[in-house]
Amino acid sequence: MIIRSEAPMRVDLAGGTLDIYPLYLFTEGGLTLNAAVTLMSEAVVESRDDGRVLISAEDLGEEIEADSIDALSTGGRLDLLVRLVKFFRPGCGLTVRTKNNVPKGSGLGASSSLLIALSHALNRLCGNQFAEEEIINYGANIEAQCIRIPTGKQDYYSATYGGASVIWFNVLGARRESAFDSPAMLQALEDRLVVSFAGEPRDSAVGNWSMFRAYVDGDKRAVSNIMNIKKTAMKMLECLREGRLDDFGALLDEEWKNRRELAPGVTNDRIERQMAVAARAGAEASKICGAGGGGAMISFCSPGAKDSVSSALRSEGVPVFDCGIAGKGVTVTQL
Repeated sequence: MIIRSEAPMRVDLAGGTLDIYPLYLFTEGGLTLNAAVTLMSEAVVESRDDGRVLISAEDLGEEIEADSIDALSTGGRLDLLVRLVKFFRPGCGLTVRTKNNVPKGSGLGASSSLLIALSHALNRLCGNQFAEEEIINYGANIEAQCIRIPTGKQDYYSATYGGASVIWFNVLGARRESAFDSPAMLQALEDRLVVSFAGEPRDSAVGNWSMFRAYVDGDKRAVSNIMNIKKTAMKMLECLREGRLDDFGALLDEEWKNRRELAPGVTNDRIERQMAVAARAGAEASKICGAGGGGAMISFCSPGAKDSVSSALRSEGVPVFDCGIAGKGVTVTQL
């Protein structure tokens, strides 16, 4: 049996960091806004009769083999993939091939997107044991085992469901809704968003941990900025649901100003220069996705300025992703 799956990555719009357990409990609940984008993580799973396991990550140029699932060792470079195979534990040998179609350190939730893609392929192979929400919860725990620090959940929801999402976090856990239901609004947002690459950042997990620790340690600036991020996310959700895209740029700029003060290294001279290039070409606001320090940058453009912003960035040697907003989440095909 051969099963192929793919899942979209995401751009975070507002409320990132508030999805990290248990930070959202300390803030009396949180919300994160994001949008799935048509940049995909891919997984192909093929059953084998000999009991052996081959796992290959095409984008990393890494491959491991073992005589059985039990013989796979955790802790290596492909730890996430190994842990997923050992968790789902299909009763057969296995060939797994994966690929992330973005540069390393993109800040687009690529590892979580890959986790969702591979999990759904393995789940199909095992007879669909788990529901979507179960896969999200188990996946977050497995990824935390890999990175060894608290991890957020927003990426799993965009990869699973697609579209523009608001994910609410409170004592009951996480709950996802569509940020808005209008296809026209989704297209209008896509028509004004440019996604570019600001270079490989430091480890995003380390960046998130720095923000988390600063809050827990009672750093007054970190506490204030986290609460401001929550307030901005609430205002941005209201803006999107009311179709007020003319106010979106100011809120994206507000989100970035709060975020860049969270921890050292969230921004740098290269990022600020890139944002200035986008602004001169017609971007109303820009922000870095993920933990910062590099990775993907989104720019919200004035009406009709998307092409000029993209061209200006490319003329400065900045890679611009050819992508739109993904209307659907993970797909699984049995070949």
